[in-house]
Amino acid sequence: MEENIHVAITRTVKAGFEEPFEQAIQDFFAKTMGLQGSLGVQLIRPVPGSGNNSYGILRSFKSEKDRQAFYASAAFMEWEKVVEPMVEGEYTRKDLHGLEAFFSDPNTIRHPPKWKMAFVTWLGVWPTVFAVTQLLSPHLSLPVLAATGVDTFVVVLILSWAVMPLLTKIMRPWLRSKST
Repeated sequence: MEENIHVAITRTVKAGFEEPFEQAIQDFFAKTMGLQGSLGVQLIRPVPGSGNNSYGILRSFKSEKDRQAFYASAAFMEWEKVVEPMVEGEYTRKDLHGLEAFFSDPNTIRHPPKWKMAFVTWLGVWPTVFAVTQLLSPHLSLPVLAATGVDTFVVVLILSWAVMPLLTKIMRPWLRSKST
């Protein structure tokens, strides 16, 4: 089963170019949402009055192949030329893995409240830790510290590739609902 790919991009916009940048990026988002494998995109604006002109962009793709195709596309190359006079330096790009990507939903700008993310995380961690320690620990003839290290390593692997993707998919309607 192939996992969705989530990418965080940061761009620093030159002072005075905020409005043209935001218009250009909205146009770029609209143009590229129809590209093969594009699941969604979000713009994170700097805090007004902070003096920080760094914008965050979160993009999601169906697969690694789709991500690679996007960054090699003519649309992306054209975007780089359009935005060049409005930004300082190159963009930074970081692939998101683990918990930071589980709660990123490209279909909504609003993120779940932290208490909901914490609850879903606990819901995954608790039974996984219990199962791994019950099934694995009795068979490890290691000192307690080393056995705990092995147990937690296995727990993290199971959480990252199985439990959290499944839980966030199942719990998506609740995570996206308004808190009472």
